[in-house]
Amino acid sequence: LMNLALPPSINLLGELMIMTSMFYWAKATIALTALTTLITASYTLYIFLTTQRNKTPSHLTIPPSHTREHLLMTLHSLPLGLLIMHPNLLF
Repeated sequence: LMNLALPPSINLLGELMIMTSMFYWAKATIALTALTTLITASYTLYIFLTTQRNKTPSHLTIPPSHTREHLLMTLHSLPLGLLIMHPNLLF
């Protein structure tokens, strides 16, 4: 639950600072920020209520992962990590 920007977490302070800086940057961002905040809050509340109070809906269940998927993720993550740590490998 710490990723939900619940008070007094550091995520709440970060989101408030980002929102206020966006308002100072351009006044037109107020409506867009309000809309995205409303959508995010309603989706978070929906997920919280369905997972805590009801049986989890079938479209939200995650099938168990397989070794093949772990290998695929590893083989994609290792080159990415190498390129991030040593960008001179590109040239």
